[in-house]
Amino acid sequence: MAKAMWAGRFSKEESKEVNDFNSSISFDSRMYESDITGSIAHARMLGHQGIISQADSDLIIETLTQILEDINTGKLEFDMEAEDIHMFIEAELTNRIGEVGKRLHTSRSRNDQVALDIRLHLRKTVSSIVEQINSLIDTFVNMAEANKETIMPGYTHLQRAQPITFANHLLAYAFMLKRDKERFMDALKRMNYSPLGSCALAGTTYPIDREMVAKELGFDGIVRNSLDGVSDRDFCVEIASAAALCQMHLSRFSEEIILWCSWEFKFIELDDAYSTGSSIMPQKKNPDICELVRGKTGRVYGDLVTLLTMLKGTPLAYNKDMQEDKEAIFDCLDTLSMCLTIVKPMVETMRVNKTNMRNAAAKGFINATDLADYLVKKGMAFRSAYKISGSIVAFCIENNLVLETVPLEKYQEYSELFTEDVYQYINLEECTFKRTSKGASAVKSVEEQINYLRSNK
Repeated sequence: MAKAMWAGRFSKEESKEVNDFNSSISFDSRMYESDITGSIAHARMLGHQGIISQADSDLIIETLTQILEDINTGKLEFDMEAEDIHMFIEAELTNRIGEVGKRLHTSRSRNDQVALDIRLHLRKTVSSIVEQINSLIDTFVNMAEANKETIMPGYTHLQRAQPITFANHLLAYAFMLKRDKERFMDALKRMNYSPLGSCALAGTTYPIDREMVAKELGFDGIVRNSLDGVSDRDFCVEIASAAALCQMHLSRFSEEIILWCSWEFKFIELDDAYSTGSSIMPQKKNPDICELVRGKTGRVYGDLVTLLTMLKGTPLAYNKDMQEDKEAIFDCLDTLSMCLTIVKPMVETMRVNKTNMRNAAAKGFINATDLADYLVKKGMAFRSAYKISGSIVAFCIENNLVLETVPLEKYQEYSELFTEDVYQYINLEECTFKRTSKGASAVKSVEEQINYLRSNK
């Protein structure tokens, strides 16, 4: 068992059970690069400030660089008996250069060290998530570009409501994802301050230069309160919240894909490479990816609740409870990243059944609002026009007709305002493409949305 760094205070070693319970290296080892990067910046500052000799600083930096290379190449494996990644790297450093390695931790605590490491690690991870979201937005935009004139029924309460284009439907998700990306980027801005130099909680008596370290590590500045520096995990909650919202959007889209794949809809068909079959029913083609995305959304929500619950009762400053932040935030972002990775090619390869979409739009009286608008534009009050349109729909249902097949004579029984031009006015294409208000389904409106998304990444 690796010897604890605080062994001088204790007369006996901790039990293996306590060591295993206390250990975090099994999940925080992924932060090794951030830990070494932060330690190199700290060592450089110690040498620059004369807190340790320049020779010792240079040797520590050289050795840490070699340790990083050895881990990356697989030459050095993690010791799972170590308490955490920080202790593992410090022990390896000391093992290689002896007493000089022990100088690295001068004017630093594991409290501000781990606070630094998780910020560095999440900054890189979240930046990668943002790139994935951008790529998925592009996928939705490209699919919308190819379906600017594909008419489908729009729904409210999962009932056919009004005709829209498939492009407009897809672009709704593109705008959701754009907001998701912006939330992540906002969280990155608030997180990008260095806690190093807060030490355990009270700062240090050494003449450190916190701004020097912050600048080298690419931070916008320093956390200005030492207790806040070591106890703040707001950024984990913010990032997890952004992830939960993004995952929710993926889940809503997945739910629609599941519906659209069914025989009852048949609006789209997933590529065979992104579907599964049944072990007993040979005819089945299942949208398992979408079902898993939907299921994993609950997992991401759980990670967010874990973080909120873990933090709600912790007094200042650092408490061991906060070790639980890593598994939750890592799992949260791993899950989202995995879902973003698989949804993109699934969307790119799915086949759109334009005929079925158009046929579905032709049913359900989704041009009834347009029928009412027709009367309004001829001078009738909307509520009166609404009632007449509803009565005509009821007549159609009783007589197995659609609005387009009602004889003009029958229309005129309801209102003398009806003339031959009513049929053109309630034509599905006309209903869809005359909606030219910004954000609507008309081709021009859709193109404006596409251009906006492409120019505002």
